[in-house]
Amino acid sequence: MASVGIIANPAAGKDIRRIVAQGRFVPNNEKINILKRVLAGLDAVGVESVLFMPDSGMLGRGALDGSNFKFETEFIDIPVFHAEEDSTRAAAHMRDRGVGCVITLGGDGTNRAVAKDLAEVPILPISTGTNNVFPSMIEGTVAGMAAGLVSQGVVDVRVVATRSNKLELKLNGDVKHIALVDLAVSYERFVGARAIWDMSTLHEVFLCRAEPSSIGLSAIGAQLKPISLGDGGGVHIEFGDGDGSVLAPVAPGMVLPVKIKSWQALNAGDSTIVTLRPSTIALDGERTLSLKPSDSASVTLSSDGPLVVDVNKTLRAAAELGHMRD
Repeated sequence: MASVGIIANPAAGKDIRRIVAQGRFVPNNEKINILKRVLAGLDAVGVESVLFMPDSGMLGRGALDGSNFKFETEFIDIPVFHAEEDSTRAAAHMRDRGVGCVITLGGDGTNRAVAKDLAEVPILPISTGTNNVFPSMIEGTVAGMAAGLVSQGVVDVRVVATRSNKLELKLNGDVKHIALVDLAVSYERFVGARAIWDMSTLHEVFLCRAEPSSIGLSAIGAQLKPISLGDGGGVHIEFGDGDGSVLAPVAPGMVLPVKIKSWQALNAGDSTIVTLRPSTIALDGERTLSLKPSDSASVTLSSDGPLVVDVNKTLRAAAELGHMRD
């Protein structure tokens, strides 16, 4: 049975950057509207089953309200703690159930949580967060169609999906966390409001995506070494006086000069020890954990990230196969 998983984060697009910058606010009713269009696309191409992650915003149930789709629907039975671990558990459950594709609604953080346990299941990320580099602003209808075509094997996933890089954070000998865009080391001692927006608090950053058109830490790296999905490689930047500065959009509505002490390109497999103590580690723009003096920590660039579905390539491949013709 061709099935698709949907993981929608009701908390995405609502962090402190609406106060300290001009970050966009994405209300839950707009996320429900996007999901309605996604479901219409899935139904149109003949998907048989859709699995939803249960969420506190009732996004999935809102999208199904009043609908008459032909596919079966199920809200997977997992405990909900209103934390990013919900997305990780949901992804693992969907993987084990054999879904052919997972659609996400959220930002970089949502997709990081999903990618932890997704293995080889391709992901189609729709942007509803703040500083989004990993997910794209894509119309829900065509996103649903593309995910449905991938899940049914109509198109070759090796052709229409691209392997992403990732950054692995090893703590005390074991890989504990990943990042899909950036991993930053901050002088801040506590996680606090989580979101990174004050560049003066940063000591260094590791990037596996550095997009010139992005917002946030990725945009800083893009002025030194642009890196898009599928390019390979990464960049390591230390902040402070030294190599000059770059002008970058560090947050929505905030374009600032950022002092660069030094930087270097990274290749897959390169590993760097994190020495700053005390410090906090931010994953994809959000402070996540504090490092204790006794902790050992290192960052490794890996080329074994999630498979990311390209909507345009998918629909083009289906058109060339004549799949939509009567």
